[in-house]
Amino acid sequence: MSSVLAEIWPWMVGFGALVVAVGASAHAILNKRDVRAAIGWTGLIFFSPYVGALIYYVFGINRIRRRAVRLVSEASIESRQMRERESARLLREAATETPVYLQHLSRTVQRATGAPLCFGNSVEPLLNGDRAYPEMLQAIRNAERSVAMASYIFDRDRAGQMFLEALADATERGVEVRVLVDGAGARYSRPPFTRDLRRRGIRVATFLPTRVPWTTAFMNLRNHRKLLIVDGKTGFAGGMNIREGCLLEQPSAHPVQDLHFRIEGPVVQHLFAAFAADWIFATGEHLDDDAWAADSRVAGSVAARGIPDGPDEDFENIRWTLEAALGAARSAVRVVTPYFLPETPLIAALRLAAIRGVAVDIVLPEVNNLRFVQWAQTAQLWQILEVGCRVWLSPPPFDHSKLMVIDDDWSLFGSSNWDPRSLRLNFEFDIEGYDRNLARTLGRIADDKIAGSRRLSLQEVDRRSLPVRLRDGVARLFLPYL
Repeated sequence: MSSVLAEIWPWMVGFGALVVAVGASAHAILNKRDVRAAIGWTGLIFFSPYVGALIYYVFGINRIRRRAVRLVSEASIESRQMRERESARLLREAATETPVYLQHLSRTVQRATGAPLCFGNSVEPLLNGDRAYPEMLQAIRNAERSVAMASYIFDRDRAGQMFLEALADATERGVEVRVLVDGAGARYSRPPFTRDLRRRGIRVATFLPTRVPWTTAFMNLRNHRKLLIVDGKTGFAGGMNIREGCLLEQPSAHPVQDLHFRIEGPVVQHLFAAFAADWIFATGEHLDDDAWAADSRVAGSVAARGIPDGPDEDFENIRWTLEAALGAARSAVRVVTPYFLPETPLIAALRLAAIRGVAVDIVLPEVNNLRFVQWAQTAQLWQILEVGCRVWLSPPPFDHSKLMVIDDDWSLFGSSNWDPRSLRLNFEFDIEGYDRNLARTLGRIADDKIAGSRRLSLQEVDRRSLPVRLRDGVARLFLPYL
């Protein structure tokens, strides 16, 4: 009997590998929208028996869409349609102040995202944690009813301790406090800082915890949003995590430049809606009592729209917005991003903008904190450099800012990067602003970064040695997974 098994077990293993490969690759072919991603996953599955299928199971399958869609009721759909009609009416009334091409852009984004445009907001950019953290902490200390806070990373360090004390004090005063930390981001500290928050009586939840093996199926879907909403009237959003590296005026092993925003006005409702949906998903608790009521008083002149994005009903909202904005640009595009791995449609939009005569400037860190990402992005920069796009490399410390400005009329800022992970897998939150003063302010921030950066030429990219070009090219092959 043992001799028979010895003869047939290799055939059994091989047949099993074939069955698994056919099943996994069929799933990839039927469900992956991007052809390159489908081809890449299929190749990995077939050329790495069992291992490739396991990697696809863990990283390639979106299991959160159906669960998230269940949160959308018929009532919420009807409410969204009513908000769209009201937003369109307000935009028509403001037509005398809004350029026609921006009216078209706004309608495009609204139809793509379903989110209404809100008028009467104020938006203040806050450079680095030295500006942002004091503003955020003061808002928490002044809270009277509620504090809702979401962060991808909440470190156990000087910055984390400051927020811990402010949140604990608010809790002791009777303020309703909710803190949401991503399951992967929570593990940047060992042990996770969420334990300290709970010990101080703060209501904290982890978004898709990464405990193996129970939640392995969700480990590639991360909540990358950074939101703070106080009393329903003051909001903070952008790309800044809670970690001491953002405090550039204090010594740190890993300093990080970053950009956050203080927001007041009706659009703060969009920030809270994104947080509340994530909180329901993570805990099942609905934040619908008086403590969380919105304060929609007019606070400024900015027309703004919150744009949630994620692998659920909000899939590709940010990518559509980026492509629409690039198509609308008439004279200038400025982009600041730490990770630049745009897929083919975005590369085409950038190229077409440059070919139309639009000045396209893209600011990237000279030294990226993720070396593999830097290799991959370098491998495809020639595609935009050859048509006249300008790429600027900013010196250390690493710049984690995320910003886009069109024609000094329109701006976009938030948590998303220009990479497949942000635009396909992560839960992100960006805000678009229709206001010339805001766009010019953010344009000056981008220009200051450009002034301190060096320009990367096509010749420099082409002069890379053959081993370096091969290394970068191999890294680029993993673009669908980065």
